[in-house]
Amino acid sequence: MTALKLRGITWNHSRALPPLVVASQRYEELHPQIRIQWEKRTLDEFGHANLADLAQRYDLLIVDHPMLGEVHRDGILLDLKPHLQPESLTSMRGDALGPSFESYHYKDSLYALPIDAAAPAASYRPDLLERIGKQPPATWDELIELARAGAVCMPAFPADLFLNFLGMCASRYGMIASRDQLLDRIVAARCIEELRELASYMPETIYSMNPIDIYEAMSSRDEFTYCPFAYTYSNYSRPGFAAHTLLFANPVSLREGIPLRTILGGTGIAISVQCKHADIATEFSAFVTGPACQTHLYGICGGQPASKTAWYDPLLNSISNNFFERTRSSIETAIVRPRYAGYIALQAAAGKTIAAHFHGELSMGQAVDQIEDLYRCSLSTGFYEKELAL
Repeated sequence: MTALKLRGITWNHSRALPPLVVASQRYEELHPQIRIQWEKRTLDEFGHANLADLAQRYDLLIVDHPMLGEVHRDGILLDLKPHLQPESLTSMRGDALGPSFESYHYKDSLYALPIDAAAPAASYRPDLLERIGKQPPATWDELIELARAGAVCMPAFPADLFLNFLGMCASRYGMIASRDQLLDRIVAARCIEELRELASYMPETIYSMNPIDIYEAMSSRDEFTYCPFAYTYSNYSRPGFAAHTLLFANPVSLREGIPLRTILGGTGIAISVQCKHADIATEFSAFVTGPACQTHLYGICGGQPASKTAWYDPLLNSISNNFFERTRSSIETAIVRPRYAGYIALQAAAGKTIAAHFHGELSMGQAVDQIEDLYRCSLSTGFYEKELAL
């Protein structure tokens, strides 16, 4: 009998591809008539590539929740709610860490199941901190002191720069998100200035670095000791994955003692409306996002599960230097990004604006004005709905 084939697309990292391949292999062993083939794309392509094109070529897609406005507008992904039993949906919602499940629920449709959970958190080399006689910073002032010593790095790739800035603004209740204005100007200016000072102690190379680049640098060289916020990758906290093991922790508090909330990342597994075997694709999606697979096959093989059960699992914590216990609250308190059609382009464009201010090309007022202009322009390309739960 000819095998039934499904094609899937994810992003290019050990956190993404290997756990999907392992879970698919096991699913094929349980269903010998099915084959699932996975391909990969870069992290930047994952965050910004055209989903409509990919949905024409793939059955299963690993997606990011800010894409849902465009997904809804273009009708390219399957609404999973009619394909799952109500009790299954209730169970999935209850087992999802933080807002992971709800982030894929948009306009009364469920466009993906959470398969991976992440938010920016702190990371560091404990051996290098010990070498300079320092403890991980707990406050923003301690972070600045460590940065002055040349020991701090952060991803300043445009989207990351904007999202970390957005988290700082939201932590100070500076997110307005109305039809005319994104941010409180005073809060925005303060957060940009704090980030500018922090970045001033770092090399120019950070502006071309995403979180993977940061973690690869920290785990392979002795150039950087501490990163205050980058979307987490538990792989680097697992002994044997890289030359040097990183430890992770929740972000520092801001100067007023305010805990720094960060912006939700992670991924969901979605199904193209073009998929000819939606029932099987849905069954596999439920299998790979279920607590049993997430805790064992998926999590142990390098994945970063979205299942709450997995994050509390003693074995997963023991093989990752307690990564999941150390960073869990950063996801539980994370902020869901806007999901209106047109938002995705704002991340990169606004990040470039912030970087231009850091390089002296724009004044503070010009930078804030430009971010607001970009925001209003992004609204005009799609539609807006106030949906941030701050």
